[in-house]
Amino acid sequence: MAIIDGVKNLLFDLGGVLMDIKRENCVAAFEAIGVKTANQMLGEYSQKGIFLQLEEGSLSASEFRDAVRLEAGLPLTDGQIDDALNKFLISIPEYKLDMLLKLKKRYHIVMLSNTNPIMFHSKIDECFRIQGLTVDDYFDEKYLSYKMKCIKPNSEIFEKLIAQSGMKPEETLFFDDSQKNLEAAAKFGFRTYLVPPFTDFSSVFEL
Repeated sequence: MAIIDGVKNLLFDLGGVLMDIKRENCVAAFEAIGVKTANQMLGEYSQKGIFLQLEEGSLSASEFRDAVRLEAGLPLTDGQIDDALNKFLISIPEYKLDMLLKLKKRYHIVMLSNTNPIMFHSKIDECFRIQGLTVDDYFDEKYLSYKMKCIKPNSEIFEKLIAQSGMKPEETLFFDDSQKNLEAAAKFGFRTYLVPPFTDFSSVFEL
């Protein structure tokens, strides 16, 4: 049986699955503006400290910026901080945007992302607009960690997702680049697919 058989919902992580990312660029950008602890706090799949607090919604964007200024000991502008954070993201390959539009005709398309309001309302928004559309044209629903006040792989985020979306895990195929996130989802009955970095996984679907 093909992995897609019987699937009604496609659940996508964002960074590392649809968007290409490079952690090292973000670390270097923060170190350049005085945040010498960036390498300890910024991870490929999970964050620590103020970066984690931003993703889980316990720090607002403005509170995060103030915390960065305190960490750096410098009067950094909002723009300097936001630009450094956005260096984590590279782009969304256009073929993946085309893929989402085709899939949306056949499946319920949902985003589940550990993300933050700064990235989401700047670089991420820009990347989804490159074909003249918006992020809402590609997804039926979006579940974002900073709005849900919890992050993958914690069980709470999957419990909330199921309760709020009404999706049946056994009818849902979840794409993520973190094995830990997929293992956590599988405990709830989600079907899972590990996406290696910078790969085209469209062969999963018969497009």
